[in-house]
Amino acid sequence: MSAAVVSIFSCGAFFLFGLVTGVIKYQQIVASPRGRAHIYIDTCHRASLMYAFACLIVYEFVLISELADWLELVAVILLVGYFATAVISYFIHGIRQDTRNQLHLNEGESPTFIHKAIPWYMWSLISAEIGGFLILFYGVIIALMPT
Repeated sequence: MSAAVVSIFSCGAFFLFGLVTGVIKYQQIVASPRGRAHIYIDTCHRASLMYAFACLIVYEFVLISELADWLELVAVILLVGYFATAVISYFIHGIRQDTRNQLHLNEGESPTFIHKAIPWYMWSLISAEIGGFLILFYGVIIALMPT
């Protein structure tokens, strides 16, 4: 599968998930005495929609880039893979309504392996997303620079 195909399929999947989480957000707003959805359902809904459009940018960069196909595919998989893990974690917390801040322990909660792994995950996410985009951006710069 090409990097362009992964980008476009991901765009569609994120957009659809954004629409579906919009329905869940609406249901939570209606059911809430305060008229609000859980913060992580709201975050999931917005992030899904924004990542859909980010995938369109990634798609365009892939089309312009003149890097090796395998390198573009790795960059797209890094970006989209971490976009997806973020959205999935927001969705799980929003459905479970178990926290208002996934990066901190709730009062009285003991740290688990998951809690201890969060800093590693966050630094890997930062590295993968920025690194993946830098690869594609480099490919675009090389393609558009006059020789």
